[in-house]
Amino acid sequence: MPNQVSDHSRPAHLPFTLTVLGAGSATPSLRFHPTAQLLTVGNDHILIDCGEGTQLRLLEHRIRPGRLRYIFISHLHGDHYFGLAPLLSTLNLSGRTEDLYLFGPRGLDDVLTTIFRVSDSRLGYKLHFQAVEPDQPALLLDHPLVTVESIPLQHRISCTGYIFREKPHKPHLLREKLPADVSIEVLKRLKEGQDVLDESGQLRYAAAEYTAPGPEPRSYAFCSDTRYVEELVPQLQGVSLLYHEATFLEDNALRAAEVYHSTARQAATIAAKADVGRLLIGHFSSRYKQYEPFLDEARTVFPETYLAIEGETLAV
Repeated sequence: MPNQVSDHSRPAHLPFTLTVLGAGSATPSLRFHPTAQLLTVGNDHILIDCGEGTQLRLLEHRIRPGRLRYIFISHLHGDHYFGLAPLLSTLNLSGRTEDLYLFGPRGLDDVLTTIFRVSDSRLGYKLHFQAVEPDQPALLLDHPLVTVESIPLQHRISCTGYIFREKPHKPHLLREKLPADVSIEVLKRLKEGQDVLDESGQLRYAAAEYTAPGPEPRSYAFCSDTRYVEELVPQLQGVSLLYHEATFLEDNALRAAEVYHSTARQAATIAAKADVGRLLIGHFSSRYKQYEPFLDEARTVFPETYLAIEGETLAV
């Protein structure tokens, strides 16, 4: 059953942004840090993967770790979660008392429990852990502003991606078409998309006539690490922004398949087949010294492709 979070008022223009904290792969590099991303939804910070040194990336980019409310971990390869225990410890040292929600593969809770046990550490806040099953898509979180679904990926070990979908906006009220003295109750009903009847039961104000559709809901999908899997396309269909790993260039496609990773061209092919809005590629192998070839290769298939640049914030 998905986590339920108490409702709160929705801002008129919901902040929905992605900050790239780390875009490298497993082998350390002076240019890229291990995978980590920060999704900001309204007033909540959501951390997606937490490679080594993630808390330092947060500090470098003047992001307050105390605002973190949710953390999603894709899998248990070190470049995706070795920064988690230090971050949790720092939150404790800073006096955090607010609950924190952690989603990730089975075994992650055992790893953290062992680390804190052998270091004789105790958290002063409640850490809620939900194991994510890797084989089937599932609704994990029903937040007032977004829902979060898991995406089954195909990697050397169990691995899960995530889709963050903004909830539909209420209709926009065409106030100028209504009488000046119309009641607040009528306005509320129309805003909810409901027709308003008069005392005799006849239609007085049709919601379709006095409202316009709200903004199109936005969505962000995170897919790392995975080999090329066309079965992802239906679940990714039409997302606003897709992050898909691109560890290799196409001339290393066989190597990519052997180690359950993807090429830039394969990432772009998924984006094109799923008709997404924009594609962000990252998780570049440290064997490469130039990264423009990744962009060039992907854009031959999907022109709206961009490199994951650490420190850059994108609107979803």
